[in-house]
Amino acid sequence: MNEKNIKWDKVFYGKAWIKHVVETIRTKDVLQSFYLKRYLLRATMAGFILGIITVFVLLIKASLGGDMAPGVTNLVSSIAFSFALVLILFTNSELLTSNFMYFTVGLYYRVISPMRVLKIFILCFIGNMAGGLIFFTLTRLSDIMSPEMFIQLEVAIEHKLYAAGFLAILIKGIFANFFINISLVIAMQIDDILAKMFVMMFGVSIFAFMGYEHVVYNSILFAGGLVYQSDLMSVIPTLINLLGAAFGNYIGGGLIIGLFYAYLNDHHQYDGERLH
Repeated sequence: MNEKNIKWDKVFYGKAWIKHVVETIRTKDVLQSFYLKRYLLRATMAGFILGIITVFVLLIKASLGGDMAPGVTNLVSSIAFSFALVLILFTNSELLTSNFMYFTVGLYYRVISPMRVLKIFILCFIGNMAGGLIFFTLTRLSDIMSPEMFIQLEVAIEHKLYAAGFLAILIKGIFANFFINISLVIAMQIDDILAKMFVMMFGVSIFAFMGYEHVVYNSILFAGGLVYQSDLMSVIPTLINLLGAAFGNYIGGGLIIGLFYAYLNDHHQYDGERLH
């Protein structure tokens, strides 16, 4: 069969999906190239939103912890946490872990250089972390965080830093971003807003309930630990966790999802636009 006769849109997601991803990549690249401050603000907003939802989850755990079974509390908290991705995407904020999927597609088609991708990843992480720091600084100046919520924050930090080694964190990072980005891939095919929200929340709820590792969420927790001067914070365990989660998230979102779908949808449509 001649390749030209294959109806790609019926085999995989096809031209429309790849075109949307590549256009998004180019928009992000223009933003960081010519509007650096605005790109950083978008990344900061994502971290700020994650901070809000993190404290919301801490409140749920502090409020329900003594009255409900741990599994039920964890499930409710996971569903609540899933609102974060919905808010981030519908505000066009920049989240590092979703960029892993987008820009791996761009690297596969060679429509963006590796150094520019690395720069975007670093800027995005800085912005995400800054958003968390700003949010927790504001909460420190108020009475939002109760002693019970701080205890839950310390429980989360202790688990992230001392419960697992690098390999376990990396593997859990793979699963975390796999669920997030497979949800994004599906949501991108849906026009109905409520259905789109449900799909995104479903994927995030799974990763949160299972306790997988997400580099940005972990960095937000650690930002809270720094602002509230937690005795649990330590440089080496923090670096091990963030590096393990980051590499795992890239494998799960960038390689398993981004590279996979880029290859499936490759019918040489960008050969004339490749960087050399």
